[in-house]
Amino acid sequence: MPRADYRSSDVDLMARMMRAEAEGEGNMGMLLVGNVIVNRVKADCLDFKGLRTIPQVIFQVQGGNYSFEAVQKGNIFYQGARTREKRLAKQNLDYWIHSPARFALWYFNPHAPCPPTWYGQPISGQFKNHCYYLPKECPGAYSW
Repeated sequence: MPRADYRSSDVDLMARMMRAEAEGEGNMGMLLVGNVIVNRVKADCLDFKGLRTIPQVIFQVQGGNYSFEAVQKGNIFYQGARTREKRLAKQNLDYWIHSPARFALWYFNPHAPCPPTWYGQPISGQFKNHCYYLPKECPGAYSW
């Protein structure tokens, strides 16, 4: 059973997002970003209540802006998904989960050391340039 329901178009969209957000961090960096995307589909708490599909998560608007920088800047649309990224996205959707993004709902690149909290949420760790943050108030978040 997959971690989240998906269609082939979701795999392509998620692969494009993973590439746009973390291609420079290799397969592991892209997989960690993919973990956050799947975690948001599953969360149903905090900023992610009611989001149940990959497109809903990727195109979510918060505070007047898209949640992901790659959508805000259009990076997700500049590069197509290659076979490599599609394979990684499918891994995320089917089974792959790893720390520091295992339970993370947020990540960002601070271009500096990772702050211990981000908008009140505790850090779970760092991989290369991205810092990953856990939900402090999300019932059931640690069960996926």
